Formats: sequence, C-alpha cells, structure tokens
Amino acid sequence: MCIVTGATSGMGQAIAQKFASEGAYLVLSGRNEAKGNALAQSLPHSIFLAGDVGKAEYNRELVEKAIQNFGRLDIVSLNAGILGLGNVIELSEDLWNRTLSTNLSSIYLLAKFAIPHLKKMKGTILINASIAAFKSFPNHPAYCASKAGAVALMKQLAVEYAPDIRINAICPGPVDTPLLWNSAEAFENPKEAVADAEKTTLLKRLGQPTDIANLALFLVSQEASWITGTAMTIDGGILNA
Repeated sequence: MCIVTGATSGMGQAIAQKFASEGAYLVLSGRNEAKGNALAQSLPHSIFLAGDVGKAEYNRELVEKAIQNFGRLDIVSLNAGILGLGNVIELSEDLWNRTLSTNLSSIYLLAKFAIPHLKKMKGTILINASIAAFKSFPNHPAYCASKAGAVALMKQLAVEYAPDIRINAICPGPVDTPLLWNSAEAFENPKEAVADAEKTTLLKRLGQPTDIANLALFLVSQEASWITGTAMTIDGGILNA
C-alpha cells in the first residue's frame, strides 16, 4: 500500500501508474481535484485526496486514509514540487516560503505521520529530489535550496530509522514534464534552454517520466533491500558532461 504525492502530473503520475501496474493499492495526492479523481478512476485500488502537502493536517489525513481504506502503509513516494522562480532580490518571501513548504517541509510532515505505520511493515520512503541538489541554476534559489535540503533530510531519516525503514532519494535531471518547461522560463530563450539541456546529456535525450518511474519501482522493491540513505541521480549523464 502506497501514498504517492504530486500524483496529478509528470513524474508523480508516472510513478503512480507504474506502481498500480504492479498491483499496488494507492492513496494519491495532488492539488488538482479533477485530474486526481480521473487518475484514481483509471487505476485499480486507488483513491485520491486533494490538498496542500505543506499543511500538517492534510498529511495526517493522507495517512489516515491509507490505514482506514487499506489497513496498512508500506511505501511513501514524495513527488510534490514547485519551482519558485526568481533571483533572491526579485523572489518574494511568500514564494520562497511556499517553495520550501511544498518541496521540503512536506517531506518532514508526511514522514512524521507515516513513519509509525511504516515501521510496522518494514516499509520504505522514496523522495523525488533533483540534480538541483548538486548543480545550481540561474533564478532557482528556492528550488535548489529545497532540493538540497530534501537530500540532507533523506540521509538523516535513513540514519534515524534504520534498520526498520529504508529511505532513499532519486535526483532526476531534465525530464520532459510541465515542470521542466516551466523551469526553462527562467532563461532568455526557454525552447533553446530545453534543447541545450537535451544536447548536454550524454545520452542526447530528455528523460521521460517512465524512466523515473522504473527507477522508483526498483528502489521501493525488495530487489533494492540493501539500499538506504542513497541519493541516486538519473540524469542521462548530464552531471558528467
């Protein structure tokens, strides 16, 4: 049984679909109620709950829904994220706080309520971070800070809750999702920025959401039973270019 946040688009949606194809029971989370309900209806054994992952009560409710409907919690897959574009001079305090709330505080909040149940099942947490944890980009201060924080928090949680819970992060590079194209708006020529990112990867292509979903499935499976506290890059080799 798995909670998937950020499930209404991009990588989160692909992860939800991949997990469902392997027989997972799902509680899906996102802001877009219409998209979330449509996704839940398209997948077996799935329910959707709309809300703001930056709010404690909503995270508590996600866990309660999992236990009430399915009786257990085995996996938490955290994918919610926003960009918070703008340099530190231009960036409003409100957008800075919302970006850290969505990208970082949400991990703390869902972990707070999920960990007691995950310990019972020897479960796992998978955090969708970013290569922005390691590589900086213009006009992304809140995003880069939040993703670096997500990796640091993952490592701390892995130490704190071993050996009962495995906790890892994936760090995608340029993946062809709406978030990537929104991120490109930070550059003078967005289409050129995306094309340059594609050419810079060693594999000469953008990642696809399914690429991320395939790695996510491996990391939450028993085939990865000796992997914890790891931030695994999946970037077409762009950090080595």
